[in-house]
Amino acid sequence: MTMRYRTLGKTELQVSIIGFGAAPLGGIYGPFTETECTQTVHQAIDEGINLFDTSPYYGIKLGEEVLGRTLKGVREKVILATKCGRITQTDFNFKADFIVKSMEESLQRLQTDHVDIFQAHDIEFEADLDMVFSETYEALQKLKKQGKCRFIGMTGYPLGCLKKALEACALDVCISYCHCTLLDQSMLTELVPIAERRGTGIINASPLAMGALTLNPPAWHPAPEEVKQAAMKAAQYCKSQGSDLSLLAMQWMLQQEKVATTLVGMSKLSELKINLKALESGPDPVLLAEVTKILSSVQGRCWPSGLWPAEA
Repeated sequence: MTMRYRTLGKTELQVSIIGFGAAPLGGIYGPFTETECTQTVHQAIDEGINLFDTSPYYGIKLGEEVLGRTLKGVREKVILATKCGRITQTDFNFKADFIVKSMEESLQRLQTDHVDIFQAHDIEFEADLDMVFSETYEALQKLKKQGKCRFIGMTGYPLGCLKKALEACALDVCISYCHCTLLDQSMLTELVPIAERRGTGIINASPLAMGALTLNPPAWHPAPEEVKQAAMKAAQYCKSQGSDLSLLAMQWMLQQEKVATTLVGMSKLSELKINLKALESGPDPVLLAEVTKILSSVQGRCWPSGLWPAEA
């Protein structure tokens, strides 16, 4: 297994096609041990993963603290990304003074003097997007000029919201999640053309559609019921064929040349091993064709997020 790399927009960053989603280091997906987290982070670096993404929101600051400790001594080997603006599940603040304060606190928790990528987190929860595209954006630009971060961006679920952000601001990067999966491939047609025209690098996230493309999807999943049922049917079909829908979804994802990198959440060595396995071979074409057929009736179906209704 050899890690592969792609260029992230106009940043010239060479990012591993699998990125390390550090949300689980905040304990939001269940218990973990910091010892194993450290082992997993260091093993991921040894395997060639170089992009590590976190946020103060993950575990309400715990995720950044844990990642900061695990990166001690190896910080210079990674591209480190964090976010600002999202405080809790219901609290947000995209005002300039808070963005600056958030940066300083994140740097302390991450034990570094700068981050490589700094993004406004889940902007669809802000009623005044014009404020985000002016005040928030200007604060991000200022931090970039000060050397607190190398590149700036914005993140969110609704593609309509991200498209507005890309058109309104000169963003280096953006994170889009759940829109480049076996369930929903709309990112490739809706967002990629704008990003390429603007020179914005897209960081993809959640190739398993927040767990929908697994045998044990979370009960809280926001997808419409018919989407969840179709995904379960696909998972059961893969199992009946002696295969795994999650692996197929990852293999398909890693073949998408338009996608520079995809963040996958992990905190355990076993999770890292499973994700790396997807690098070994492409998806089985017969299995992929049948799964595509099973999911065809719900392809591209979305759900509401923040102040945005479902878009498709």
